Amino acid sequence: MIFTVAIDGPAAAGKGTIAKAVADHFGFAYLDTGLLYRGVAKKVLDGMEPIDAARALIPQDMERQGLRTAKVGQLASKVAAMPPVRAALIKFQQDFARREGGTVLDGRDIGTVICPDAEIKLYVVASDEVRAHRRWLELSERNPDLTEAEVLQELRARDARDTERATAPMKPAADALLLDTSDLTIEAAVKTAVEAIENRIGQGRA
Repeated sequence: MIFTVAIDGPAAAGKGTIAKAVADHFGFAYLDTGLLYRGVAKKVLDGMEPIDAARALIPQDMERQGLRTAKVGQLASKVAAMPPVRAALIKFQQDFARREGGTVLDGRDIGTVICPDAEIKLYVVASDEVRAHRRWLELSERNPDLTEAEVLQELRARDARDTERATAPMKPAADALLLDTSDLTIEAAVKTAVEAIENRIGQGRA
């Protein structure tokens, strides 16, 4: 079976958590496309040019230590706005998406650019304040001096870069299901996503 689940949304909205849970539930292969850009950013910090880093990216680059740091995340957002970098990574993502057995991809342009024909598309959102608190809880363990206000400022700056970039801006696909996790538990958000996907699979078999 070829069945693609495209999950998009801003940072800390919960799309990665939902995507991984959905993949586990259905036994689908999972790709966190944000790691592709973090992998490129890490190579850039090592001294490579962004386009060279994107063209040289291999799966092992997404397993390197330090990809989840704020510094790498900020640079990932910047290199992701570069059209040549995005173009170099499109085929990698599209080939993954159409592999047998079902796939889940999460990112910021999966439903609009990478997989516009995905069988189902979800767009996961949450309020700025909720997202900032979630990210602060995650980052403050490594950086106790970090404040929620600083995280909120950075999230909003990143949202602006992602939504205003000329190439593949972050936005919901016209046929995406909007999932607001602001007031949902992880379990409730995953349950909503699973039910939507099960309904779509059922429609395809009907």
